[in-house]
Amino acid sequence: MTGRPPNDLLQQLSPQDFELLAPHLQPVELEAGHILHHAGDDVAVVHFPCGPTLVSFAVPVEDDREVESLLVGRGSVIGIPAGRNPSLAYSRIVVKLAGSLVRLPLRALEQAQQRSVTLQELFSRHADCQFAQLLQTAACNAAHSIEQRAAKWILSAQEHIGGPEVPLTHEQLAGMLGVSRSYASRVIQMFKARRILATRRGAILILDALALEARACSCNDWVKKHFDEVLGGVAAAEG
Repeated sequence: MTGRPPNDLLQQLSPQDFELLAPHLQPVELEAGHILHHAGDDVAVVHFPCGPTLVSFAVPVEDDREVESLLVGRGSVIGIPAGRNPSLAYSRIVVKLAGSLVRLPLRALEQAQQRSVTLQELFSRHADCQFAQLLQTAACNAAHSIEQRAAKWILSAQEHIGGPEVPLTHEQLAGMLGVSRSYASRVIQMFKARRILATRRGAILILDALALEARACSCNDWVKKHFDEVLGGVAAAEG
């Protein structure tokens, strides 16, 4: 493909490293709800979310529910194995907010890494950042209120969109929080009563971003700081 996709990791690559990957990159447009991997799948393709696209990692829990353990966007790549061998997907990985992604066969990435130490280093550092993000999410789920976490997720999605309207339904927010749809709706209604949010069909509108930030936990900020320090300026901007 020609040109650089709007993914922070791909944008950061040197011209030489990008040329190693470019012939194998395949852009795709995917709708919300598209499943990239089911739990237990062999991961043979990695995905780079681009622009405002968001992808979630949903881990099954009791009562046939799933909890969002990770939300990633243009600062990340999905499907890099933690070790030297191909890995199995532990969670269901699904497109949360529709948009563009770039596919890359894992084998092509491995071959490129064998030719470039800087590619090896970049994706090793990214794995460190994504592990830190998982740890922060676990701490957030244990320590912070539903209101704080809801504000965090909405702000995270808004940061990717770049505008005040976030195409997020009550059901999707409930999945992010690991609560029932009715519980998520009550949280939204509370924000609406305070004139912080409004809703439209299939979307949440942020009326007062400063008030929403004041009610959010600071977990996103800690994750972004770690990404900046480890990846040298590549921002995560995920929850």
